[in-house]
Amino acid sequence: MRREKFVPLGCPSGSDGGRGGNVYMEVDGLMNSLPPFRNSVHFRAGRGDHGRGQSQNGAKGEDVVIKVAPGTVVREAGKEEVLLELLYPRQRALLLPGGRGGRGNASFNSGTNKVPRIAENGAEGPEMWLELELKLVADIGIVGDPNAGKSTLLSVISAAQPTIANYPFTTLLPNLGVVSFDYDSTMVVADLPGLLEGAHRGFGLGHEFLRHTERCSALMHVVDGSSQQPESEFDAVRLEFGTL
Repeated sequence: MRREKFVPLGCPSGSDGGRGGNVYMEVDGLMNSLPPFRNSVHFRAGRGDHGRGQSQNGAKGEDVVIKVAPGTVVREAGKEEVLLELLYPRQRALLLPGGRGGRGNASFNSGTNKVPRIAENGAEGPEMWLELELKLVADIGIVGDPNAGKSTLLSVISAAQPTIANYPFTTLLPNLGVVSFDYDSTMVVADLPGLLEGAHRGFGLGHEFLRHTERCSALMHVVDGSSQQPESEFDAVRLEFGTL
């Protein structure tokens, strides 16, 4: 309660506590994968400060910004519903709001209660477990049968160094390369895992492959001309994309 020389009756002076910090997700254009989250899985925003006397509200808790790669899809663990879809550098979205700050006794002052002796605790902010999925954002996606020469092509047109070997499914995860035309013009090319007939039904890498093609601006189909049936391989891959 406030007690001052020229305030004979005094008044309540306990102010409100600060609300908790928010948790944001922001796209970092320099990131291209999600390995940083293997060792860091807990993120907690700061708690708000307590309210003080003399009508001084508590400070807001510190916000937390989680950096992710372009193309990250965020879901609550165990659920299919998409919470956030972050595509472009510097794109930021609110993931979890901070908890409400408590109210001090000054908030309960009224004409019928001049001396409130009660206060209200703050509320805890929400928390959840999340699943992150990265779908590549590329200008060109190189597709084709396993061992058709996709990784070799990427290594020639860019500085990328994908694994190259003379056996199928050398590429199990997409590889990215930057192709430079001049000092001001570049293009991101993705070498995607090999595609088998029936991938849309789960054969081979199945949907693990097909989902990486969703955000490519264009697809480059590579066919091995030295194979026994290049026409059939070409038609089989085109048939799989017709099921998307």
